[in-house]
Amino acid sequence: MFSSDIPPSLRVAVRVDRQRQPSRWEDWRFTISEVVIDDGRFGDAARVLRDDGESTQWLFPAMPVSLHRDEAEGYYLNLTSGAPVWFVMWRIDDADPSLARPEIVTLSYNEAGRLLDAQERVDNCPLDTSVREALQAYVDAHYRPEPKQRKRPASFLAPEERR
Repeated sequence: MFSSDIPPSLRVAVRVDRQRQPSRWEDWRFTISEVVIDDGRFGDAARVLRDDGESTQWLFPAMPVSLHRDEAEGYYLNLTSGAPVWFVMWRIDDADPSLARPEIVTLSYNEAGRLLDAQERVDNCPLDTSVREALQAYVDAHYRPEPKQRKRPASFLAPEERR
């Protein structure tokens, strides 16, 4: 699944759906609809898959996804969340506000959190079984939870142990 490069990586294609005036307060609504493994069959250039005037589907191929050892905890948190996902950070194009472009695709819960803290738009899509299994193998090989250092409250200690 992931290449043997250091860091391990793969390419994905992201489908972005756009809806025209979904409400009177919005000109456009964008949805990250799908993330799939890109084995090269989609090419390198973004393209329109479907456009009926009201809704449009864009495909953005060749998006890189790399795994880094220092993000292993974030991958672990994603896998143990109950519903593992791809996290996609996207922005509205400055030159064309009717277009949204995915910028970053990650599998790290922590990285997605940092992006959200930076006021970026981050949506997610379900992770398919094969990627989940490959990510689990990476986490099993590289993640070791730090042991919890629990300190007993002073009220539970004998008076002579409180110092």
